[in-house]
Amino acid sequence: MLVRDWMTVNVIALGVNSSVLDAAEILREKNIRQFPVIDSAGSLVGIVSDRDIRDAMPSKFIPGDAVVESGGGLYTLTAGDIMTLDPISVPSDAAMTEVADLLVKHKVGGLPVVDGGRLEGIITQLDVLRFLCASAGSARGGAQFGIRMDGPEGALADLLCDLRSKGIVFTSVFTAVDPARTGSRNAYVSIADLGDKPIEKVVELLQRKYTLLFYVAEGVTVDLV
Repeated sequence: MLVRDWMTVNVIALGVNSSVLDAAEILREKNIRQFPVIDSAGSLVGIVSDRDIRDAMPSKFIPGDAVVESGGGLYTLTAGDIMTLDPISVPSDAAMTEVADLLVKHKVGGLPVVDGGRLEGIITQLDVLRFLCASAGSARGGAQFGIRMDGPEGALADLLCDLRSKGIVFTSVFTAVDPARTGSRNAYVSIADLGDKPIEKVVELLQRKYTLLFYVAEGVTVDLV
């Protein structure tokens, strides 16, 4: 899936000359964590985080907390004074997995989405979590299985064929490296319909051929190894 399907559009952005005091008020009212900074042409030139604002302004000066006297100082501080230049950004056709990697690698809460130099939106940690929930089928209920894939190439295809042959309808499949076993991968299968079989029977059938790590049904996790 692509960024354009999950990003937030109509982003609240700052101009280079936007007041930091005004930004702090928006931060407080809208409960957001960062502002892209754009120039008069709508091109991204920087980013300002909630931490940047709080570092620049002691809490006693944040609007809503205390009365601040006007005339210089904080009143002349602008987004351009505190922004991070040339922030990391992604195009709208980037893969969501790439975004997740960048968020982890750079330890940031979100990335501006830029096409042709223009700001089109923002993609955040929350958007990535929404994508993950939708991809995993967690909102649809059903059951989930964790299965070790140590077999030959094509073992995953065999597993999915076995599920179909037993009348089991799956909604999504993820594979990932097993952090506890070098060179091993696990498959995580979300099941929408077990057919006419109780989950215990499905577990028994699968265990005849595969190493089941766990299953989740009705919110209860059962470890099997």
